[in-house]
Amino acid sequence: MTWPQVGEAIATSAGVFLPVGSTEQHGPMGLIGTDAFCATLIAEGAARAVGALVAPTLALTPAPFNTAFPGTLSISEGVFAALAGEVIDGLAAQGFARVYVLNAHGANLAPLRGVLAARASVRARLKSWWDFEAVNVLRREWYGDWEGMHATPSEVAITMTFADLPVVEAAREPPEPLSATFVKAHAGDRHGPPEEHRRDFPDGRVGSHSALATRDQGRALLAVAVQAVAADYRDWS
Repeated sequence: MTWPQVGEAIATSAGVFLPVGSTEQHGPMGLIGTDAFCATLIAEGAARAVGALVAPTLALTPAPFNTAFPGTLSISEGVFAALAGEVIDGLAAQGFARVYVLNAHGANLAPLRGVLAARASVRARLKSWWDFEAVNVLRREWYGDWEGMHATPSEVAITMTFADLPVVEAAREPPEPLSATFVKAHAGDRHGPPEEHRRDFPDGRVGSHSALATRDQGRALLAVAVQAVAADYRDWS
């Protein structure tokens, strides 16, 4: 958009989506940047449905546990919180009526919650795309426990809607399943040091059978997520 177009939207009290993802490995067949792609695609669809705008995606975020894999870029929680805070402040100062932060990376949640808690004067909302039951119904139906925690088939499926991701040989075999205790202890991407993480999950998947993903599933997941996020935005606004 040009600046006059943005100005016209602000004059009509438009809101804005701020997609937040990551730049990290997603297993042997998932794209680096999968989280950023998912957040962007869903935010763009929801914004079209509700007449909002979409800010540039924050794709450099905390992912220290994955830095032993080539291509992962991680910034500290403090730097990320400062960046996200200044971006949200900037959007509010520009005159956007509301800021809907759409997250797609577990390690972003704690710093983002802190950022929003410190900005009571800004009308902002934080949601992850997997927060909605309609989305999770499909994830459970198609993948069950093989959804896992990282390089999940659901997020890989969503990226298949725009990228050709063949099932590579390394992804055909399922990874080691995760115990409920492990999932609970590591929720929010609370993983160990990078070398230890790669030792324990050498192909980058954390209990996630990425090869179960299909493009048709991705289209369905994307449509349901867009609808759920748009409905949540309307209810909030």
